[in-house]
Amino acid sequence: MREVTDPLLDLVRRHREPVVVQTVRSTVAAVISYVVALMLSSEPAPLTAPLTALLVVQVTLYTTLTTGMRRVNAVVAGVVIAIGFSSLVGLTWWSLGLVILASLVIGRFVRAGEFVPEVAISAMLVLGVTRVAATAWDRVLETLIGAVVGLLFNVLFVPPVWVQPASAAIEDLAGRMRRLLLSLSDVVCGHTPVAEAAALLHQARRLDHDIVQVDESLRQAEDSLRLNPRVKKGLLYRVVLRTGLDTLEISAVVLRTVCRTLTDLAKARTEEPLFPADIANALRELFTHMARAIESFAVLITTQVSANAEEAEERLVRELEASRHSRGIVAHLLLDGVQEHPRQWQLHGALLAEIDRILDELDVDKRSQRLAEELHRQSREQRERYRLVDKLRGRLSVGRSAE
Repeated sequence: MREVTDPLLDLVRRHREPVVVQTVRSTVAAVISYVVALMLSSEPAPLTAPLTALLVVQVTLYTTLTTGMRRVNAVVAGVVIAIGFSSLVGLTWWSLGLVILASLVIGRFVRAGEFVPEVAISAMLVLGVTRVAATAWDRVLETLIGAVVGLLFNVLFVPPVWVQPASAAIEDLAGRMRRLLLSLSDVVCGHTPVAEAAALLHQARRLDHDIVQVDESLRQAEDSLRLNPRVKKGLLYRVVLRTGLDTLEISAVVLRTVCRTLTDLAKARTEEPLFPADIANALRELFTHMARAIESFAVLITTQVSANAEEAEERLVRELEASRHSRGIVAHLLLDGVQEHPRQWQLHGALLAEIDRILDELDVDKRSQRLAEELHRQSREQRERYRLVDKLRGRLSVGRSAE
């Protein structure tokens, strides 16, 4: 029974993934644009329309709008260049070179973005036919059909909001950091071979790759919140997730440094434990509280229910207080130990400084302050970028209040 149900469950679980949704939406939009182009274009096989729809329909409404404009700019620019060259010279090797050069240069000026090569492609396709003018305008028409169908498709059938996959990616990253801290809590107890400490350092370095993947998922979520009529607090969601990921990224970097410090200690103490028993137990308790704090922080920044957020914040405050208390105990024990045995005292100081940095990054008050500053900054940038829209909103609000 497991062999039958597992693929079905996997399909149900994956049907809302961005790749699956994007595949289905692009296919439907391309077919619709081809049907419309057959009715409006004189070409027997107007494949430019579905090709444009495939490129225009993106996983979010924001990227669809921006991609559609750049795509249309690229094709229209290429067609105009082809018409101009066809009226002056024929198709030769040197004229083809001039067309390609002019297309790539002009593509930069019309802000075609990643579609700069499309300017040259459109120009070459139009230049290579006998009926240049007719083919050129048919290609423009098909491009407009594909772009309009793609835009209308995403406007009428708004793409999903990809906050949940981004939140899951952030929680997964925090889970790996939590497991690494718990592994460190075991490493500090007893004798630690250099290979074991180095393995944890390598695991900490892999967090950089994980952060890149989470950042990509978060960028997609941020784009899905822009211009989306389903979302009322898109800016707040974007800022909360972005600032939260920044905090985890800094903490991951410092955590890697912690692993580097413990590896250096393991290299210096190959025949003895890393720490005496009392210091090791205190460090184990400290790393355990820090692991729970990381987990609570991830829940706090990814939850969308106020009750759950308050509960996560309370847990985070408790774990941070417990971490700071344990850190104080570790500091006193390390100081006493250094006075008796001053070997590698600089590594002890570095370890405490790195722990302080992580706790400072996770601090609730600091997070609230950073969140408020980022919200204020982005709100100001939006007002400056869309001054006309802001003025219209102000006039409408004044008119409503006067009534």
